[in-house]
Amino acid sequence: MTRRRRPTLDDVASAVGVSRATVSNAYNRPDQLSARLRDRVLRAAAELGYAGPDPTARSLATSRTGAIAVLLDTSLSMAFSDPALYLTLDALARVIDSRGHALLLLPGGPSAGRVLTAQADLAIVYSLPDGAPAVDALRTRELPLVVIDQPLLPGAARIGCADRTGAALAARHLLDLGHRRFGIFAACSCLKPGGGGLTVAEAAASPFHDVRERLGGYLDELGTCEVVVEEAAGLSAESAMAGAFALLGAAPRPTAVLCMSDQLALAVLAAARQLGIDVPGELSVAGFDDSPPASWSAPPLTTVRQDLAAKGRIAGELALALLDGDPAPAAESSEVPVSLVIRGSTGPA
Repeated sequence: MTRRRRPTLDDVASAVGVSRATVSNAYNRPDQLSARLRDRVLRAAAELGYAGPDPTARSLATSRTGAIAVLLDTSLSMAFSDPALYLTLDALARVIDSRGHALLLLPGGPSAGRVLTAQADLAIVYSLPDGAPAVDALRTRELPLVVIDQPLLPGAARIGCADRTGAALAARHLLDLGHRRFGIFAACSCLKPGGGGLTVAEAAASPFHDVRERLGGYLDELGTCEVVVEEAAGLSAESAMAGAFALLGAAPRPTAVLCMSDQLALAVLAAARQLGIDVPGELSVAGFDDSPPASWSAPPLTTVRQDLAAKGRIAGELALALLDGDPAPAAESSEVPVSLVIRGSTGPA
């Protein structure tokens, strides 16, 4: 039995009457062709039974995989359930999708194992702690690198937000309302397994840059006020509930809680409801991010707004520039501005 020869790229080019490069562009660089011409090429390929360039062979020939790895300090499920994270990833995906790149999500924290074997042309580090082995692995592989938020890496392109400024805005707002007893709900840094109470010094030793900056912004304003610090057990509102109850069970109870994310603030609002504590009559709560749930919580959440979509978009633009061989972004570090959004969760002490 004679095996039928598999159609090739040259067969498609001959059928359409175009060059090999034109057929290749129809698959690999569709922006280089008109929609009509690309449609003709793809229709001819389908009629001939040509399935497109072999991805393994193309990768070997070009030393490119077409994928961008995103290193997360969380699980995959959090990438789709954390509002702040998915807004940033959505904006990032929209930018790189325009050039035909794929996102390879590497979840689960700072370990190096997955990084060493991941097939990617560039890595985006999303909010990893200082000293993460995964970052050292990236350096070893000499992959181009973009950082969203943290860690701060000399020579790496980075986009973050003005964490310290935003935290100071929230603290000043509550001070102006007359509050002098504060709780600070810190994001999970694994300083204590399962979260728990921290001294200010312990919180200031967090391996996460944003935690240190937001804590610093709060303390810059609070001065000699009474402050109790609690570390959340996780990033979600559900995992933060134990910490929220601990803060509201402090004696004396804080009259205001400054939360390092909206998810933590939502946990405090839920705990207050269960304990019968009126917000904002007996307790004021402020978050950070201005993710969508902040505006429809009960009561609507006062929070620090950062442009999460802009962070994803800028990270994508930096990544594409690096892949194009532009060395300029490699030393860039920029921050999106912040602003205070006052809603119903804060009131006079």
